[in-house]
Amino acid sequence: MPLRFWSCLTLALFAATPANAKSCAPAWVAGWASSQFRPTGDAALPAGTLANRTLRQIVRPSVSGDRLRVRISNLAGTRPLMLAGASIARARGAAAPTIDPATLMALRFDGKPDVIVPAGADYLSDPVSLPTKALDNIAISIRYQGDPDQTSHPGSRATSWHLPGDHLTDEAMTSAAHFDHWFNLAALEVERCAPARLIVALGDSITDGKGSTTNGNDRWTDVLAERLQADPKRRAIAIVNQGIGGNQLLDDGLGPNALARLDRDVLAQPGVSHLILLEGINDLGTLTREAPVSIEAHQAHVARIIGAYRQIIARAHARGIKVIGATVMPFVGNGYYHADAQNEADRQAVNAWIRNPGHFDAVIDFDRVTRDPVHPDRLLPAYDDGDALHPSPKGYRAMGDAIPLSLFD
Repeated sequence: MPLRFWSCLTLALFAATPANAKSCAPAWVAGWASSQFRPTGDAALPAGTLANRTLRQIVRPSVSGDRLRVRISNLAGTRPLMLAGASIARARGAAAPTIDPATLMALRFDGKPDVIVPAGADYLSDPVSLPTKALDNIAISIRYQGDPDQTSHPGSRATSWHLPGDHLTDEAMTSAAHFDHWFNLAALEVERCAPARLIVALGDSITDGKGSTTNGNDRWTDVLAERLQADPKRRAIAIVNQGIGGNQLLDDGLGPNALARLDRDVLAQPGVSHLILLEGINDLGTLTREAPVSIEAHQAHVARIIGAYRQIIARAHARGIKVIGATVMPFVGNGYYHADAQNEADRQAVNAWIRNPGHFDAVIDFDRVTRDPVHPDRLLPAYDDGDALHPSPKGYRAMGDAIPLSLFD
C-alpha cells in the first residue's frame, strides 16, 4: 500500500486513542479491616490449635475494586510468623467455608507462596486480579507452618474454619473445626481505578458488634456500608470496623487503648478520609466498678476522657481526616458497671462536650437515637440486647440508619 495510506492510518489511530482511552490512576483503599492484638483469657486458643493447619476466614469488603491484596499481621508475635501458603476466592456465603473454585487464586508474597512475617510486623501479599463487588463474601485461607504466636481479633461475629494439613485449594473444607474469631488477618485492601474515600469506625464492643448476629453482618457499620452502596453517588466510599470489645480511651482492656492503637488502626489505613469515634462508655463504667470515688475523681476522669478526644482530633486533623464524634449511649441498668446518678452525670458532661460546636467536625447523636424517652439514662427496650449496654440487631439497624450520608461528601 502507498506510504500515504499508512501515514494517514497511523495519524487516525493516534488521534483516536485519547478520545477512546479511559484515564486511570489506580489507588489502594482498605475495603475490610479488623484490629489485631494479643488475645487473653477465653479469647485465646489452647496451645497447638493452629499448628500446621489451614485456617479459612470469610470477610466482606465494603467497596468494589479490580485487584485485591491481603494484610497479614504478626502484631502480637514474639517470634516470626511462618506461613507455608495462602489463597483467596469468592465464598459461597458468609456462614460456611465453601468457595467458588473457579475464582480460587494462590496468594504470593514477593512472588513466593510462603512468607515469614517478623515479630510485631504486618506483611502485604502481592496483588491478585480478582474483580470484586462491594459486600461480596471473600474467603482467605492461610496455612501455618508450625505453631504460631496468637495475634487475633476475638470479636469477629464471623465463623472461621480450620483443618490439619494443606487445604488451601479445598472447595468445602469438609469436617473442618471452627470458632468465631479472626486470626492474623488485619485487612483486605482493594485497588480501584476510580477515587475512593474511607471511613474508619474506631470504637469498643458497640462498634465491634456485640449482640449482633453471628455471620449476619448486621453491626451498625454494616448497615452504613449497605446504605452507602445503595446510593449511586456514594458507592466509592468504603468503611472499615476497628472496634474492640472492652476498649477504652485511656486504659488497656481486652486490647490496647484507643490512643495507643490510633496510628495503626486509623491513620495508617490506605485511603482514610473520615473517622467516626464512638469511645468512652467503658472508661465511664470502669471508674466506679470496684468502688465509689470522690466527686473530684469523677471530674478529673471526665477531663481525661475529653483530653483523649482532643488528642485523637488533633492527630487525625494533621493527616487531613475529618473526625466525627458519636455521643456515648446510656448504660444505667447494666449489671457489670452498675452505673449510678454520678456516672450518668459524667456521661452527660462528656456528651455535652461532644455536641458542643468547635470540637468535632460533625456529630452523630447515637445517645438520642437509642435512649428510652421515658428513662433517658437507659437504652430503649426495643434496642436493648438484654444487658442494658449493648444494642440488639434492631438497635444496630437504628444506629446505622440514623447516620446522615451527607457527612461523607
